[in-house]
Amino acid sequence: MNNVEQKWWLWPAISLFTVLVLLNVLPGFFALKATYLWTDIFIFLLLVMVVMFSAYIRSKEHLSRPWKRVFERKMAMASAVVLFVFVVVGLLDSIHFRLPLTQQQGAEVHYSVDVSSVLDVLTSDLHEKIEKTYSAPFAIQAFTKETIDLPGGGSQRIYPRLKYGGAHLEKPEEQRMADITWRSANSVWQSIIAMLFLLLVVTMVSARYTRQKFSFLLTQVLRGETHLPWRVAILVTWVILLIVLFLINTATHYHVFGTDKVGQDVLYLSLKSIRTGLVIGSLTTMVMLPFAVLMGVMAGYFQGWIDDVIQYIYTTLNSIPGVLLIAAAILSIQVFISNHPDMFGTSIERSDLRLLALCFILGITSWTGLCRLLRGEAFKLRELEYIQAAQAFGVKNLRIISRHILPNIMHIVLIIVVLDFSGLVLAEAVLSYVGVGVDPSTNSWGNMINAARLEMAREPLVWWSLAAAFSFMFILVLAANLFSDAVRDAFDPRMQRQK
Repeated sequence: MNNVEQKWWLWPAISLFTVLVLLNVLPGFFALKATYLWTDIFIFLLLVMVVMFSAYIRSKEHLSRPWKRVFERKMAMASAVVLFVFVVVGLLDSIHFRLPLTQQQGAEVHYSVDVSSVLDVLTSDLHEKIEKTYSAPFAIQAFTKETIDLPGGGSQRIYPRLKYGGAHLEKPEEQRMADITWRSANSVWQSIIAMLFLLLVVTMVSARYTRQKFSFLLTQVLRGETHLPWRVAILVTWVILLIVLFLINTATHYHVFGTDKVGQDVLYLSLKSIRTGLVIGSLTTMVMLPFAVLMGVMAGYFQGWIDDVIQYIYTTLNSIPGVLLIAAAILSIQVFISNHPDMFGTSIERSDLRLLALCFILGITSWTGLCRLLRGEAFKLRELEYIQAAQAFGVKNLRIISRHILPNIMHIVLIIVVLDFSGLVLAEAVLSYVGVGVDPSTNSWGNMINAARLEMAREPLVWWSLAAAFSFMFILVLAANLFSDAVRDAFDPRMQRQK
């Protein structure tokens, strides 16, 4: 084994340690009070596990080969770029702190009870510009009429000007479309410049890594002849940059997705809901995997009374309606929170506990399907000759499971985990819609859809809240499903035999 394989963990460990130190030091440097929610801790713990696991895979050729096949597919590369953007937004919304209040010089520092995140700071123009009530996308007037008093006496019902939407225009009725067009054109050329810069950086790094000429590699990237589909990745990144720059140029002066009933910007609510969807999909997987893998392998390998007990457990759990079990658990958590208000300093900590509880409940109720698959696979592997030979030579069961059973079932685990992610994101929306999901004060697509349910009955129709939540959720789920298809094709042995 060479030195690279022995030290595969070194650079990821140093990088993660540096990031954790910065997360603890920087808040104090900016006079902020760091706030650590339970879901934040689990998210960064999961991030550490993913980085270390990725570094370990890169050090092993037989493990990295299937992943190379995944990213060789154009659709998988495009989906990975989209998922990466969602993950970055979720991580920015997982770094929480409390801002200092204004105070006299020399007095004790007091901090706000409101917990903010890095995403809140970056989108301050969105969540601080609150209108009175509904307003349509890119509107300059309110959605409903109001009665105003005329200077000469009397009153009139009109659509009043918005406080922030189009406030920079002197004649909004005449200038609005020209202003939006001008900002859109600026977004196009800005995104083109950013894409060209990204293309040069990617080509330079690849040329240095592969030791090829810059001009030759640039030609290959532009023609799409590279081993990995970098041209697809750069084109998708350009589309994302175009959207982001368009939102930056327009959302500071208009409400791009309109406002909700209380005047909050719908685009801001949609961005804040990304973290909730990622938390539900990722933390639930962390809870589900130990149950499914441990019990599935034990039932299939040991058989006998152990198999009977495990089958009885997941059969009993499957016989209970999942929604009723989740509702009972969530209501119990809600009663606990109401009876112990002193345990939670802020409202976001109370809603965070309910979100974490929902992840645990979904994990406990969703491990049975994977457990049944792994039981059958372990039962089949147990009868193979090399495992029976190991048993005949007196090799301990724990070593047989760790060296022979687990490596041969990991492709099933990986495929199911990636496929279940999108299902868990949709499950949160459904549960929040029926009232047993996340806390109503938590930003989530399910809560947005639930609130939009009553708005759909208005005349004229208020459609933009539902459309925004559906669009964001659709893009995330579609990218996850396309990426999971590539993972399934790369890791499924039957697909490889067909090729």
